[in-house]
Amino acid sequence: MSKDYYKILGLDKNASADDVKKAFKKAAMTHHPDRPGGNEAKFKEINEAHQVLSDAEKRKRYDQFGSDFEQQGGFGGGMNWEDVMRQARGQGGQNQDFGFDFGDLGDLFGGGRGRSRGPARGRDIQVDVEIDFKDAAFGVEKEMSLRKQSKCDVCNGTGGEPGSKMENCTTCGGRGQLNQTQRTFLGTIQTVVDCHDCHGAGKKPTKKCKHCDGSGVATKNSNIKVKIPAGIDNDQSIRLEGHGEAAAHGGASGDLYVRVHVKPWKGFTRSGYDIYTEKEISYPQAVLGDTIKVETLDGELKLVVPEGTESGQLIRIKGSGTKHLERNARGDHYVKIKIRVPKKLSREVKKKLEELKGAL
Repeated sequence: MSKDYYKILGLDKNASADDVKKAFKKAAMTHHPDRPGGNEAKFKEINEAHQVLSDAEKRKRYDQFGSDFEQQGGFGGGMNWEDVMRQARGQGGQNQDFGFDFGDLGDLFGGGRGRSRGPARGRDIQVDVEIDFKDAAFGVEKEMSLRKQSKCDVCNGTGGEPGSKMENCTTCGGRGQLNQTQRTFLGTIQTVVDCHDCHGAGKKPTKKCKHCDGSGVATKNSNIKVKIPAGIDNDQSIRLEGHGEAAAHGGASGDLYVRVHVKPWKGFTRSGYDIYTEKEISYPQAVLGDTIKVETLDGELKLVVPEGTESGQLIRIKGSGTKHLERNARGDHYVKIKIRVPKKLSREVKKKLEELKGAL
């Protein structure tokens, strides 16, 4: 069955060559398989339609005979779909002007727009730390040792020998960027790339640091103190800006993410900023009321059990929960009452219970 290439690109039969090019760009941006939400099958159709409608001779034959005008299904030259996808991902293929690479296309696919120029940023790091239940409630400071890329101690990250001067890069003329021209299936595209000599800085030292070979970074152990805020919960992370790996050639350092694991505390459960525990009392205590001792985050406290307390009832201790992360307040502590029923009773106790049975 003949394919409608005009419909695939959203065009009518009177569309100009420029209209074909614009429609193809728009469709390619949406359906390229390397982009989020891309559709490889749809992208195949789009490219097939473009190959035919962008070529005046092929388009003429297509208008006359349909998409079966060539044994090659409209592509010509023996290019199969595997070749198309290799070209689309910049992996070579047959020698046709069909290269597709997001980096080469720059602003067309957002690869160049808004990207900061200069040396690349350092790598982010994530580490895990385990803390006690109470430390999560009230905060704690932890010291950890990391082996990571840090600024070179000799050149302090400049990449130059101590005392050497920084001079404009002769390769890029101090601009930090170079113009690069490449042929793609959309035509000749000019992009701006970081200078390979100064790594986008525009300047370089007259003499490289011997300790780091001019990179400005070296791998070493670093001790970092981390203040874990009160109220942090299990599996939450803290971001320490600039404490990740240092970047080579003077780029900005990455960030350090500390993921917190809170050790459980027997008998204590946390929900948000509130704490829940259980406490057993006797039947007479539940009926008559009593004052009992309970363990809290602040130590042992006295709790009044009112008369007629039922099993499963929650008694609130206001302000004895976990500290809030963002304000000067604390959650509450809830004590769940469990009435203890004895399994063995003396004759005397049983007799008294029988006497009370009718009165209760």
